[in-house]
Amino acid sequence: MAERQGAAGHSGETLGLRKYFYHIKEKVSSDWKDLAFHLGFEQPDIDNIDGRNRDDKSRCMDLLEEWLKRNGEKATIEVLMEALSEANLQSVVDGLRKFKLQEVPLPVPVGAEGTESSLTDVFQKSVKKYYELKLTHLKPLIWNDNFTLTLSDIFTQLELIQTKMGKQRKELKSLDDLLNPNVTGLSTAPRCILIEGEAGGGKTTFLSKEALDAVSQKTELGRRHNIVLLIRLREVREGGTIEEMVWDQCVDETTEGIDKRSIREILQRNKSRVLFLLDGYDELRPEANAAGQAIPKLLSGKLYPNSMIVITSRPSAGVQQHTQPNCHIHITGFSKERVEKYVRQYFTVVGKHELTKALAVQVKDNNLLSTLIYTPIFLMFVCILWEEDQEMVSTGTMTGLYDNLLTCLVRKYCKREGVDMPTEGLPAEVAESLLQLGKLALEALLRNETLLDLTEVKREKVDWELLLKLGVVSLEVSSSKSDPRKQLNFSHKTMQEFLAGRYVAHALCPQDIVELLQLTSISKALELSNLLQFTCGCDSQAAQAVMEELSNFSKKEFSHLRPDDFQNKPHLHVRSEIKRSVKANKRFILLCLDLLNERKEPDVLQAVSRALPVIIMDLYGLRKQHAALKYYLENIQSTHLPDRMILELSYSSEALQYLEQSFTSPSPGLRLDLRLPLVKFGSPGQTARLVSVLKNVPGLRALDMSHAGLTPSSLQPLVQGFSHMSLLEELDLSFNRALGDAGMEVLKLGLSSVPHLAVLRLCYVRMTAVGMSSLAPYMRHLVGLRELYISGNFKIGDTGLESLTAILPIFTDMQVLVLVQIGISPTGMRTLAPALRQLTRLIKLDISVNAIGDPGLECLAAILHHLTAMKVLVLSETGISDRGISSLIKALPHLVQLQVLDVGSNNIGDSGIVSLVQTLCQPSSLDMEQNPPGDKSLTTAPHYNNTLQELHIGWNRGVTGAGLGRVAQLISTLPALARLDMSGYWDISDSAHWHTPIYMSDNAAMSGYWRTPTYIHLPDTAAMALAEALPRLPALEWLDLLYISMEPAGFQAVVQAAEEHTTLESLLYSRHGVPEEADTTAICLKLI
Repeated sequence: MAERQGAAGHSGETLGLRKYFYHIKEKVSSDWKDLAFHLGFEQPDIDNIDGRNRDDKSRCMDLLEEWLKRNGEKATIEVLMEALSEANLQSVVDGLRKFKLQEVPLPVPVGAEGTESSLTDVFQKSVKKYYELKLTHLKPLIWNDNFTLTLSDIFTQLELIQTKMGKQRKELKSLDDLLNPNVTGLSTAPRCILIEGEAGGGKTTFLSKEALDAVSQKTELGRRHNIVLLIRLREVREGGTIEEMVWDQCVDETTEGIDKRSIREILQRNKSRVLFLLDGYDELRPEANAAGQAIPKLLSGKLYPNSMIVITSRPSAGVQQHTQPNCHIHITGFSKERVEKYVRQYFTVVGKHELTKALAVQVKDNNLLSTLIYTPIFLMFVCILWEEDQEMVSTGTMTGLYDNLLTCLVRKYCKREGVDMPTEGLPAEVAESLLQLGKLALEALLRNETLLDLTEVKREKVDWELLLKLGVVSLEVSSSKSDPRKQLNFSHKTMQEFLAGRYVAHALCPQDIVELLQLTSISKALELSNLLQFTCGCDSQAAQAVMEELSNFSKKEFSHLRPDDFQNKPHLHVRSEIKRSVKANKRFILLCLDLLNERKEPDVLQAVSRALPVIIMDLYGLRKQHAALKYYLENIQSTHLPDRMILELSYSSEALQYLEQSFTSPSPGLRLDLRLPLVKFGSPGQTARLVSVLKNVPGLRALDMSHAGLTPSSLQPLVQGFSHMSLLEELDLSFNRALGDAGMEVLKLGLSSVPHLAVLRLCYVRMTAVGMSSLAPYMRHLVGLRELYISGNFKIGDTGLESLTAILPIFTDMQVLVLVQIGISPTGMRTLAPALRQLTRLIKLDISVNAIGDPGLECLAAILHHLTAMKVLVLSETGISDRGISSLIKALPHLVQLQVLDVGSNNIGDSGIVSLVQTLCQPSSLDMEQNPPGDKSLTTAPHYNNTLQELHIGWNRGVTGAGLGRVAQLISTLPALARLDMSGYWDISDSAHWHTPIYMSDNAAMSGYWRTPTYIHLPDTAAMALAEALPRLPALEWLDLLYISMEPAGFQAVVQAAEEHTTLESLLYSRHGVPEEADTTAICLKLI
């Protein structure tokens, strides 16, 4: 290995190294990893370089820059040539020697002006100095110059809630955790990280600290990036370039040699080592957020595609319209320990340490107040009020807190200025100025602006100097060097929203309120959620007017939703527009509860009940909404109860306490779905407490206790409590692995108490044939059973299946039967098929991950003509081949309602797959039989299958590019198709054992075939056929092309067609299958 500590050449040679880099990266290209090894890089470093670049030439250049950065003057051309030679890249070494012979040596001293290295160095130092000056200390209180915090005092807590790989919840120590694949589940470092948090949650301060730590290289994020750029998006104007933003906001204008042109050169030179920290996407002006503007182009990858982006925003501000973040982070505010630390620090700074303990007692005794203090800005205001007047801290609402804060500021002003403070209200001059300011604050909010131009304020004849003395605004000069202007800045955006809401609440009549707020839709209401909360909190009539308008919007925009749309129904495809409506409805529910929390009055409660026919919410971390829900349950009349209430308390250690506080008295008539996944009930005492709560909810409809750590003994109190849950329709006990057969012995004794049970989920509970044989006879009590899930219990086998098939025919209403990985063989299928034949209402059958092989599928195909209601048929990983598929093809014409077909991960070849797709695309024999005599329209007219919505044919080991090319030509006759899987396959390490399932540990909860990826090459003709087919699939939302490789032209054609598609949200493709130099900036493209 080349000695990394080799002798340093003269300083000019060190600076001149970069002139060789272009030659090296052009010649080394795909061999860059070998060079990396001989330059002393460890595998994690190599993986990081690999992940943050899109092609080998960029990776090689990144490697060379990283090597130069790490070794400084010890990085010489001699060391580099030695590493190249050791990596068997002698031809590159020979080329370098020729290159050196031709050049005229020009020794340049270190730091000489005009050199590339010098320019970047000057820029880095300027940014660091600027951040240290601007960001190290902050004064959060406009009216108190003595209260200063340093960024090291920030205690904001982060929680990872989602990555592209799926939803999860995980507390983070810092953003550095997101560079760890074990945390994110991503194979490479994320390009875009979205950090969301509610108003006052500390997003801006957190990002400031990240910027300062990064330029000081205190974090891994900083060490990986040469350039760290913090951009406040509220300062961005229409037409501004990225370089102008950097010059405006990141460097001192007096820095010699740094201008907009040089900044562009620096960013281009360091393109894979630039970190953008974008603060406040929700404050970006609409005109600066339009297509073609710099920030949208940066987010979408059209500008600086190899950079890394961290962007903050209030929830659901729309970042996803420009990019799909790799990681989604939520700022949860303060933890209990950090609240206590902050309070101690505050009162130490102001010299009143004795107030700390008294405030802690007050918070403990005031449930409403305790919901606010975990948000940093609200905690600071609580401390201010506690210092001023302890009586002013009793409020439990945002409005009350801000109203008292405003009174506090006015009192201080009156005391300083010698003005009389009236007993009620505010001095007339002050009140008038605050209303004028509120009007300007509202107008700015509706323009999505947070700063007031002083010229405009003066034009409105507002006494701005009085407002400065009050401390509700400060006077500052804009950070823009190209367009400096004086402007008024609110102490926080929430103060702007409070003053605007206060102004609206003073409107003369309800109609004026609605017009002032410019409420036109649910989405507009969600956008103005804080403003609405303050408006409602300031006045009862305003609250009623707002809620009545929201109720009208709810009837118009959510009338198409049904309670079942809020359920997890994985067996049927859900259209994207329904998903979006459900998501918006959930946010709308939280908004209504927030408004109720601000104004807990009967009239407002009734308006809320009219607006919410269904209430669904996850109470995890929602302390404020929990308080509103408690008021709702305690005061709502039975005639105004929602059609359905769905409460989820996943992950929460406080779940039982929440429930005990919420359901303190009987709630007859309430139809409740209670979801408690991942809430631990490992002891009988815990389940006994739950049963005690549920006695107050006799209308309990569904209970989800999956992943709850249940044991046979802790299940016992729950089963005994079934007598109080006689209307229970759904029960989920899945993933309670400690239950086993003993748990089934406990469960069976309670089934007679829940005769209305229609859905039973017992997946991965380690039930064996013994448990199934014991449970099955008692299931006869469940005559209305519609859905049964027993997946993952692979020791049930054919023996246990025999016990189940003996009772299946009594379930005449059965619609969903999921038997994944329960150990069914061809023999078992011969037993199961006759029982299935009698379930004529069956709409979903899933027997995947069972080694039934072709004989088993032939048994099933023989009875499919009796199951004409079938909509979903899942046969993945069942060991079937072309022989089995041929029997299925014969039965398919009878499945006229089929919406989902999955035959992925099998042994099917080109012939079987093409024949299958042809059959799906052609008129069925039943259609042709129904032709009137002499009418040949059905056989001559183009036929379209308007029913099939999902087709999964990927991961089949016998399929080639030619077969997929033929499929691409056929699929355009499936216009209803929303999801299509055409991915390549994974080789099975030992195909001889295909019919003998090798199961992984129960913890894997999946079948365990060890596989290695093999790419299927799609020639240009096939890729072009696929690209041409996509526009003819108007409903397509998801396309899986993993483990497919294409030529550059074919790849670009498919990606372009996907990007232009109006409904396609996700095109899955393997990162290592992307052609070199290909454009991968399409928003829909998800590289795995």
